[in-house]
Amino acid sequence: MWRRSLLSRVGSTSRMAWRADLQRAHLHYSRPAFVVKPFLLADIGEGIRECEIIQWFVQPGAKVEQFDNICEVQSDKASVEISSRYDGVIKKLYYEAGDMAIVGKPLVDIDMNDDLPEDAPESATSDVAPDPVPAPAASSPAGLPAEDAVAAVAKFNGGNSGKYRTLATPAVRRIIKERGLDITKINGTGKDGRVLKEDVERYVEEPTESSTSTSSPSSSSSSASATRPRTTQTTSLEEQTVPLTPIQSMMFKTMTRSLSIPHFLYADEAAIDRLVALRHTINKNLAKSDDPLVKKISYMPFFLKAVSVALEEYPLINCRVDLTDEAKPKLVMRPQHNIGIAMDTPTGLLVPNIKNVQQLSILEIASELGRLQAAGSAGKLSAADLKGGTITLSNIGNVGGTYVAPVVVTSEVAIMGIGRSKVVPAFDENMNVVPKTVVNFSWSADHRVVDGSTMARMASLVKRYCEEPELLISKLR
Repeated sequence: MWRRSLLSRVGSTSRMAWRADLQRAHLHYSRPAFVVKPFLLADIGEGIRECEIIQWFVQPGAKVEQFDNICEVQSDKASVEISSRYDGVIKKLYYEAGDMAIVGKPLVDIDMNDDLPEDAPESATSDVAPDPVPAPAASSPAGLPAEDAVAAVAKFNGGNSGKYRTLATPAVRRIIKERGLDITKINGTGKDGRVLKEDVERYVEEPTESSTSTSSPSSSSSSASATRPRTTQTTSLEEQTVPLTPIQSMMFKTMTRSLSIPHFLYADEAAIDRLVALRHTINKNLAKSDDPLVKKISYMPFFLKAVSVALEEYPLINCRVDLTDEAKPKLVMRPQHNIGIAMDTPTGLLVPNIKNVQQLSILEIASELGRLQAAGSAGKLSAADLKGGTITLSNIGNVGGTYVAPVVVTSEVAIMGIGRSKVVPAFDENMNVVPKTVVNFSWSADHRVVDGSTMARMASLVKRYCEEPELLISKLR
């Protein structure tokens, strides 16, 4: 009996090993049933539900690896490049450039099993039939060979074929869309063939090739005069309806929610002559230094640091209201000072923020501010730059104006508006008329949690730090 039991175990072990070898061989040569993997548009933060496809870096049939860029999308806040999480071959694009893609929905289909072993049996195929690919000759125009057809298409597109054919900033793309132009016909002169605003204006103003090549000098002058706008217009003007841009849509929703908050406005004037002298001294030394990051600073880093130091005494101004339970609202006290700066970018008004201002020096704040301004001008602000703000500064003085009534957003309880600095006549302690540099500060606060006295004390402290920068410097760690 003991021998039979041992032989039974040996036979069972041999059968199990044989089955395992058979399964490994089958898995090695078999193609999985589902070879095409939909690549979903992931959540890029801040509750964004849709974004515009700016450009594709791939086309069907292109081979991609992990971390290869697939496309560039423009949300209502920033431009983001989407990279692949898989190795494989692109089978299908679900959107065209300019379409609005939905978060959580497929962007592309990726076949992750195109690289099978060459010795795999021909019967080991996928249960999912691949999309039929038309023959090149059938798709070539006018029966041309494939090479001639590609050349003809490239000529039709003005030489801008390839992945850079539709490169342009969101602001330029908006201009192109408003004018009803085809971006593929505009010759881009920017980096990598990027279409610039000047290229669009040149395309609109220049006459077509056919008219310039066949017309005589007299006809050229007459056609040029015909393209000039008429001073007297007899046709009636019609209104045009255009959709909101993604950033305008977000501003519409955000400001609608913000105006449900009861606001109050507090304004004051600060004399910043000492700050003007201090900034002049710092800039003179920076011009002689070898610092590659900061060569010149504005007043904004001082204002940002003054607000941060004042928040240490008035932490209520840095909190947010938690309405998860509307019957019992709460205050969330935030130790970090992530101060936002409202910026007028080519894509619209954006508010990136400088993280942990309480830990930064004035020169470090200036360096980070310069980085954000450069990224905003290029339309390259990231989602991380735009989220997590605790209080906002809006410098309307860059454009013009003295007073402003800024609007508090729902994630904050206060916002500071900065007017244009100007030199005015004033009296000194001996009643002599002297020039004085002044700037106006306007504060808006959430009156549900911030009372007027607290806001006035906070504003007065910020004013004092700006008027007496030596006191501000003494507070730095």
